[in-house]
Amino acid sequence: MAGLETTGSNPDVGLLYDINGLTATAPDWVDRVVTVAGEYGLILALVLLTVWTWWRVRRTDCREEAAGAVAAVVWAPLAAGIALLVNSPIRGFVGRPSPAEQHRGIEELVAVRGDFSFVSDHATLAMALAVGLFIAHRRAGLAGIALAVLLGFSRVYLGVHYPTDVIGGLALGTAVALLLSPLASALLTPLTKLIARSAKVGRLVWSPKGTRDEAGSVEEERAQGQEQGRERQEDGVRQESGAVGVSRRRDRDLAA
Repeated sequence: MAGLETTGSNPDVGLLYDINGLTATAPDWVDRVVTVAGEYGLILALVLLTVWTWWRVRRTDCREEAAGAVAAVVWAPLAAGIALLVNSPIRGFVGRPSPAEQHRGIEELVAVRGDFSFVSDHATLAMALAVGLFIAHRRAGLAGIALAVLLGFSRVYLGVHYPTDVIGGLALGTAVALLLSPLASALLTPLTKLIARSAKVGRLVWSPKGTRDEAGSVEEERAQGQEQGRERQEDGVRQESGAVGVSRRRDRDLAA
Protein backbone atom coordinates (compact mmCIF):
# COMPACT_ATOMS: atom_id res chain seq x y z
CA MET A 1 0.00 0.00 0.00
CA ALA A 2 1.25 3.50 -0.75
CA GLY A 3 2.60 5.41 2.19
CA LEU A 4 1.03 8.46 3.74
CA GLU A 5 1.48 11.78 2.02
CA THR A 6 5.08 12.95 2.17
CA THR A 7 5.03 16.19 0.17
CA GLY A 8 6.53 19.35 1.56
CA SER A 9 3.08 20.97 1.75
CA ASN A 10 1.95 18.37 4.26
CA PRO A 11 1.88 19.87 7.79
CA ASP A 12 3.18 16.53 9.06
CA VAL A 13 6.32 16.93 6.97
CA GLY A 14 6.66 20.58 7.91
CA LEU A 15 6.55 19.73 11.60
CA LEU A 16 9.10 17.00 10.99
CA TYR A 17 11.51 19.54 9.49
CA ASP A 18 10.86 21.99 12.35
CA ILE A 19 11.60 19.45 15.09
CA ASN A 20 14.42 17.62 13.36
CA GLY A 21 15.88 20.95 12.33
CA LEU A 22 16.64 21.68 15.98
CA THR A 23 19.62 19.33 15.62
CA ALA A 24 21.36 21.89 13.42
CA THR A 25 21.71 24.37 16.27
CA ALA A 26 21.70 22.09 19.31
CA PRO A 27 25.03 21.27 21.01
CA ASP A 28 26.46 17.82 20.42
CA TRP A 29 25.78 16.77 24.00
CA VAL A 30 22.07 17.47 23.51
CA ASP A 31 22.02 15.17 20.49
CA ARG A 32 23.75 12.45 22.51
CA VAL A 33 21.33 12.80 25.43
CA VAL A 34 18.28 12.71 23.16
CA THR A 35 19.72 9.71 21.31
CA VAL A 36 20.22 7.71 24.48
CA ALA A 37 16.86 8.79 25.88
CA GLY A 38 14.99 8.13 22.65
CA GLU A 39 16.51 4.71 22.08
CA TYR A 40 16.69 3.21 25.58
CA GLY A 41 16.62 5.75 28.41
CA LEU A 42 12.94 6.67 28.50
CA ILE A 43 11.85 3.06 28.05
CA LEU A 44 14.07 2.12 31.00
CA ALA A 45 12.52 4.96 33.01
CA LEU A 46 9.06 3.53 32.29
CA VAL A 47 10.18 0.07 33.38
CA LEU A 48 11.52 1.48 36.65
CA LEU A 49 8.29 3.43 37.10
CA THR A 50 6.38 0.18 36.65
CA VAL A 51 8.44 -1.52 39.35
CA TRP A 52 7.89 1.45 41.70
CA THR A 53 4.15 1.37 41.01
CA TRP A 54 3.98 -2.33 41.84
CA TRP A 55 5.86 -1.68 45.08
CA ARG A 56 3.54 1.21 45.95
CA VAL A 57 0.11 -0.28 45.19
CA ARG A 58 0.73 -3.41 47.26
CA ARG A 59 1.24 -1.27 50.37
CA THR A 60 -2.36 -0.97 51.48
CA ASP A 61 -4.48 -2.29 54.33
CA CYS A 62 -7.06 -3.78 51.97
CA ARG A 63 -6.04 -7.07 50.38
CA GLU A 64 -8.77 -6.92 47.72
CA GLU A 65 -7.72 -3.43 46.68
CA ALA A 66 -4.07 -4.47 46.48
CA ALA A 67 -4.91 -7.51 44.36
CA GLY A 68 -6.85 -5.40 41.86
CA ALA A 69 -4.12 -2.76 41.64
CA VAL A 70 -1.33 -5.31 41.20
CA ALA A 71 -3.38 -6.99 38.47
CA ALA A 72 -3.51 -3.63 36.68
CA VAL A 73 0.25 -3.22 37.03
CA VAL A 74 0.79 -6.68 35.58
CA TRP A 75 -1.49 -5.75 32.71
CA ALA A 76 0.66 -2.72 31.80
CA PRO A 77 3.63 -4.64 30.28
CA LEU A 78 1.25 -7.22 28.82
CA ALA A 79 -0.64 -4.40 27.10
CA ALA A 80 2.63 -3.07 25.72
CA GLY A 81 3.48 -6.47 24.26
CA ILE A 82 0.03 -6.92 22.71
CA ALA A 83 0.14 -3.39 21.26
CA LEU A 84 3.43 -4.19 19.53
CA LEU A 85 1.92 -7.36 18.06
CA VAL A 86 -1.05 -5.37 16.77
CA ASN A 87 1.26 -2.75 15.33
CA SER A 88 3.32 -5.20 13.29
CA PRO A 89 0.75 -5.86 10.54
CA ILE A 90 -0.24 -2.18 10.51
CA ARG A 91 3.32 -1.17 9.64
CA GLY A 92 3.43 -3.66 6.81
CA PHE A 93 0.00 -2.67 5.51
CA VAL A 94 0.71 1.07 5.43
CA GLY A 95 4.29 0.60 4.22
CA ARG A 96 5.46 4.12 4.94
CA PRO A 97 9.24 4.56 4.45
CA SER A 98 11.33 6.40 7.03
CA PRO A 99 11.59 10.20 6.70
CA ALA A 100 15.22 10.18 5.55
CA GLU A 101 14.30 7.94 2.61
CA GLN A 102 11.69 10.43 1.41
CA HIS A 103 13.10 13.87 2.17
CA ARG A 104 16.39 15.64 1.81
CA GLY A 105 17.95 17.46 4.70
CA ILE A 106 16.64 15.13 7.43
CA GLU A 107 19.32 14.55 10.03
CA GLU A 108 18.97 10.92 11.07
CA LEU A 109 20.81 10.56 14.40
CA VAL A 110 20.24 6.81 14.76
CA ALA A 111 20.44 4.05 12.20
CA VAL A 112 17.11 2.88 10.81
CA ARG A 113 16.82 -0.89 10.49
CA GLY A 114 15.05 -0.74 7.14
CA ASP A 115 11.64 -1.04 8.79
CA PHE A 116 8.58 1.01 7.93
CA SER A 117 7.87 4.23 9.77
CA PHE A 118 4.14 4.16 10.60
CA VAL A 119 3.28 3.35 13.41
CA SER A 120 6.14 4.05 15.85
CA ASP A 121 6.94 0.98 17.94
CA HIS A 122 8.56 3.09 20.65
CA ALA A 123 5.54 5.35 21.03
CA THR A 124 3.14 2.40 20.97
CA LEU A 125 5.00 0.47 23.65
CA ALA A 126 5.54 3.50 25.87
CA MET A 127 1.93 4.70 25.82
CA ALA A 128 0.45 1.23 26.37
CA LEU A 129 2.69 0.83 29.40
CA ALA A 130 1.85 4.31 30.69
CA VAL A 131 -1.92 3.91 30.31
CA GLY A 132 -1.73 0.52 32.03
CA LEU A 133 0.01 2.22 34.94
CA PHE A 134 -2.63 4.96 34.95
CA ILE A 135 -5.29 2.32 35.56
CA ALA A 136 -3.36 1.08 38.58
CA HIS A 137 -2.09 4.38 40.00
CA ARG A 138 -3.13 7.79 38.72
CA ARG A 139 0.02 9.77 39.55
CA ALA A 140 2.35 7.10 38.24
CA GLY A 141 0.25 6.87 35.10
CA LEU A 142 0.41 10.61 34.48
CA ALA A 143 4.18 10.52 34.90
CA GLY A 144 4.32 7.59 32.48
CA ILE A 145 2.17 9.40 29.91
CA ALA A 146 4.51 12.40 30.12
CA LEU A 147 7.49 10.10 29.51
CA ALA A 148 5.70 8.49 26.56
CA VAL A 149 4.99 11.87 24.96
CA LEU A 150 8.60 12.92 25.53
CA LEU A 151 9.75 9.69 23.93
CA GLY A 152 7.56 10.37 20.91
CA PHE A 153 9.05 13.85 20.53
CA SER A 154 12.55 12.41 20.71
CA ARG A 155 11.79 9.98 17.87
CA VAL A 156 10.87 12.89 15.60
CA TYR A 157 13.93 14.85 16.78
CA LEU A 158 16.13 11.87 15.87
CA GLY A 159 14.67 11.90 12.36
CA VAL A 160 13.36 8.33 12.41
CA HIS A 161 9.62 9.08 12.53
CA TYR A 162 7.06 11.57 11.29
CA PRO A 163 4.89 13.26 13.93
CA THR A 164 1.88 11.24 12.73
CA ASP A 165 3.88 8.05 13.28
CA VAL A 166 4.21 9.02 16.91
CA ILE A 167 0.59 10.18 17.26
CA GLY A 168 -0.57 6.90 15.76
CA GLY A 169 1.61 4.97 18.22
CA LEU A 170 0.30 6.91 21.19
CA ALA A 171 -3.28 6.31 20.06
CA LEU A 172 -2.72 2.61 19.41
CA GLY A 173 -1.07 2.05 22.79
CA THR A 174 -3.89 3.88 24.55
CA ALA A 175 -6.59 1.92 22.72
CA VAL A 176 -5.07 -1.49 23.46
CA ALA A 177 -4.47 -0.72 27.14
CA LEU A 178 -7.96 0.68 27.73
CA LEU A 179 -10.12 -1.56 25.55
CA LEU A 180 -8.63 -4.82 26.77
CA SER A 181 -8.30 -3.72 30.39
CA PRO A 182 -11.68 -5.15 31.57
CA LEU A 183 -10.86 -8.57 30.14
CA ALA A 184 -7.35 -8.47 31.57
CA SER A 185 -8.70 -7.49 34.99
CA ALA A 186 -11.21 -10.34 34.94
CA LEU A 187 -8.43 -12.82 34.18
CA LEU A 188 -5.61 -11.44 36.32
CA THR A 189 -7.41 -10.31 39.48
CA PRO A 190 -8.44 -13.82 40.65
CA LEU A 191 -4.82 -14.89 40.22
CA THR A 192 -3.45 -11.98 42.23
CA LYS A 193 -6.07 -12.60 44.95
CA LEU A 194 -4.95 -16.21 45.17
CA ILE A 195 -1.31 -15.16 45.44
CA ALA A 196 -2.18 -12.57 48.09
CA ARG A 197 -3.55 -15.33 50.35
CA SER A 198 -0.34 -17.35 50.12
CA ALA A 199 1.85 -17.41 53.21
CA LYS A 200 5.00 -17.75 51.09
CA VAL A 201 4.54 -15.34 48.18
CA GLY A 202 1.66 -13.20 49.40
CA ARG A 203 3.91 -10.15 49.77
CA LEU A 204 4.28 -9.99 46.01
CA VAL A 205 0.68 -8.78 45.91
CA TRP A 206 -0.18 -7.47 49.36
CA SER A 207 2.01 -5.89 52.02
CA PRO A 208 -0.06 -3.88 54.55
CA LYS A 209 1.26 -0.57 55.79
CA GLY A 210 1.50 -1.89 59.36
CA THR A 211 4.47 -3.72 60.80
CA ARG A 212 2.97 -7.08 59.97
CA ASP A 213 1.28 -8.41 56.90
CA GLU A 214 -1.23 -11.23 56.75
CA ALA A 215 1.36 -13.78 55.72
CA GLY A 216 3.45 -12.88 58.74
CA SER A 217 0.37 -13.02 60.96
CA VAL A 218 -0.48 -16.48 59.70
CA GLU A 219 3.01 -17.72 60.42
CA GLU A 220 2.97 -16.15 63.88
CA GLU A 221 -0.44 -17.57 64.70
CA ARG A 222 0.73 -20.98 63.55
CA ALA A 223 3.80 -20.74 65.78
CA GLN A 224 1.66 -19.62 68.70
CA GLY A 225 -0.69 -22.55 68.13
CA GLN A 226 2.21 -24.97 68.12
CA GLU A 227 3.58 -23.44 71.33
CA GLN A 228 0.19 -23.68 73.00
CA GLY A 229 -0.08 -27.28 71.88
CA ARG A 230 3.28 -28.10 73.43
CA GLU A 231 2.26 -26.36 76.64
CA ARG A 232 -0.96 -28.39 76.79
CA GLN A 233 0.99 -31.58 76.23
CA GLU A 234 3.40 -30.66 79.01
CA ASP A 235 0.50 -29.84 81.34
CA GLY A 236 -1.05 -33.20 80.51
CA VAL A 237 2.20 -35.00 81.26
CA ARG A 238 2.57 -33.16 84.57
CA GLN A 239 -1.02 -33.91 85.54
CA GLU A 240 -0.56 -37.56 84.62
CA SER A 241 2.68 -37.73 86.63
CA GLY A 242 0.95 -36.12 89.59
CA ALA A 243 -1.91 -38.57 89.40
CA VAL A 244 0.51 -41.49 89.29
CA GLY A 245 2.37 -40.11 92.31
CA VAL A 246 -0.84 -39.73 94.30
CA SER A 247 -1.86 -43.29 93.41
CA ARG A 248 1.46 -44.65 94.54
CA ARG A 249 1.27 -42.81 97.86
CA ARG A 250 -2.20 -44.22 98.47
CA ASP A 251 -0.91 -47.72 97.73
CA ARG A 252 1.92 -47.25 100.25
CA ASP A 253 -0.48 -45.95 102.88
CA LEU A 254 -2.78 -48.96 102.41
CA ALA A 255 0.16 -51.37 102.61
CA ALA A 256 1.30 -49.80 105.85
